[in-house]
Amino acid sequence: MLKDIENWYTSWFDSPFYHILYKDRDDKEAGLFMKNLSSFLKLSPGSTILDLACGKGRHSKYLNELGYHVTGIDLSPQSITYAKKFENDNLFFDEHDMSKLYPKQFDAVFNLFTSFGYFEKEEDNLKTIKSIKSELKPNGYGVIDFLNSDFVEKHLVLSETKIVDGITFFIQREIKDGYIYKNIRFKNNNQEYNFTEKVKAISLLDFKNYFMEAGVNLKYCFGDYQLNEYNKETSSRLILIFN
Repeated sequence: MLKDIENWYTSWFDSPFYHILYKDRDDKEAGLFMKNLSSFLKLSPGSTILDLACGKGRHSKYLNELGYHVTGIDLSPQSITYAKKFENDNLFFDEHDMSKLYPKQFDAVFNLFTSFGYFEKEEDNLKTIKSIKSELKPNGYGVIDFLNSDFVEKHLVLSETKIVDGITFFIQREIKDGYIYKNIRFKNNNQEYNFTEKVKAISLLDFKNYFMEAGVNLKYCFGDYQLNEYNKETSSRLILIFN
């Protein structure tokens, strides 16, 4: 049984091993998603976008290349330091906790690649949605790209081994007490490491309850990066567009 943890993301997201393990993320798919999403929202060139929990700025850079003025924020100092290398007149990165209000308004606020549901306190999930609402200009749109917890539960891979850059990562998964856990063990330079990711298994109904309490309106719901209709049983993603 995996042990409970507190604020795991503070150390894991700021670890170089996090970026090694996930270096094989599909950049082509991410770029296509940004094109599909910005086109669907009819964002004109020069529109302003806030990328919440931007990591090293992968999505922010794609959006900037599409002609948007982008601000990426993240809790990880290491990720923001790296992302700042790509700053230009229309691309800016800042260290910030997304559950707290960012002091600007935008045409769109994006929270991508399951960068939600990490907080230990339930109230912080609601705070984040309320912050997004306040960060939107009139007629702006918020987007949360989350995993489909129903799909994950049915297709959960309990254990696997990945070798990346010569490091063997041993990965175990379980769902417990409404959370999805991923335990990651590995050794590097004769030192053993053990990290655990913990994400709340938030359903569409849960999000609707958050939205109702936050006073936002769910406008669209998609199930993948091609923006196909969401299906509880078969969709890999839960992509929510609201204002």
